Amino acid sequence: MPDRKQINFTIIPDEPGDTPRTYANFCAISHTPFDFTLTFCEVLPPTEHEVRSAESERELRAPVRARIVVPMQFVPNLIGALQEHLRVFSEAPPTAGPAKGPIH
Repeated sequence: MPDRKQINFTIIPDEPGDTPRTYANFCAISHTPFDFTLTFCEVLPPTEHEVRSAESERELRAPVRARIVVPMQFVPNLIGALQEHLRVFSEAPPTAGPAKGPIH
């Protein structure tokens, strides 16, 4: 068997400048023994009809914008990256612009 060589690298998203962004302000999370599913939805202010329906049914439906399934081994890195971004966001002055690049 040939010797294996370890290579360190950084993964950078290779997306065209016109890639659409999807807005979501709600995330439902479920899991199996093998993976986590993140279901992102957009919750808008409900109409009067939706409010009446929610009062009786105790449910308010929101359109799914994306459903992402990630392997269990990926979840700790995702949590760590989110915590690091939240830390940087919290420490940045209010007038600071967006981050210049990914923080992993």
